[in-house]
Amino acid sequence: MLRIAVQSKGRLYEETMELIAQAGIKFPAVKRTLLVASRNFPVEILYLRDDDIPDSVATGTADVGIVGLNEVLEKRQRVETIHPLGFSRCRLSLAIPREIDYPGRQWFNGKKIATSYPNILKEYLDQNGITADIHVISGSVEIAPGIGLADGIFDIVSSGSTLVSNNLAEVEKVIDSQAVLIGGLKPLPAEKQAILDDLIFRFKAVKAADGNKYLLMNVPRTRLSEVIAILPGIKSPTILPLADENWCSVHSVIQESQFWDIVTRLKNAGAEGILVLDIMKMVP
Repeated sequence: MLRIAVQSKGRLYEETMELIAQAGIKFPAVKRTLLVASRNFPVEILYLRDDDIPDSVATGTADVGIVGLNEVLEKRQRVETIHPLGFSRCRLSLAIPREIDYPGRQWFNGKKIATSYPNILKEYLDQNGITADIHVISGSVEIAPGIGLADGIFDIVSSGSTLVSNNLAEVEKVIDSQAVLIGGLKPLPAEKQAILDDLIFRFKAVKAADGNKYLLMNVPRTRLSEVIAILPGIKSPTILPLADENWCSVHSVIQESQFWDIVTRLKNAGAEGILVLDIMKMVP
């Protein structure tokens, strides 16, 4: 059985469990405990604090883990990123009070910076020749400048609303982060590796479907080439005959971001009866 370390609460926990559920892996509906085994797939979940996950994987307590890349980079454990998962996206950035006219990163020379990520921050400062006092705190980093504890902060930024509510402005983005699947440097036994390969295959199928829509439409044969030229299908659209030999049914996949532009062009090209369906999985 493959053991996966997962964050025990928060947004990353929720999105991780949603991905696992979409991959068809079920867990018993019981009150959350430290270790829970799946009912239909040879995996078990170990619930931990996010900053404990890299260590648990490095030491072999868990075979793999799902955690933010920011935690992987900060903890400096002997782990590797196996697969990016594409959710819980954020960035680690420097921020200062909004009223300051920011002249550039050298502003931080001689300043005090509050953060929960001292290792990543120190590396950034060293790379840019900046000497600053790093003040390590856990939680509520954004209030540090307002209470005189620091001149600026280095913290996670998602929407930026927390910075705004604390009268701070983001001035330097240092790294982008997202949820990643990590593993130890030691190879897994063949049986566990096979389970991991199947798990990654399922994750990829779920993520491939994200943001895509399945289109079905009726098209006059006289305008078929015009419609095909509009469709950006994975390879080529599927074309099926209809009872009326002058018409055919065309099926294709498009990205949701392109939807309205493409559908408008398809209608102008003669497509009728256009149906749009959500895609649950896409197997490459």
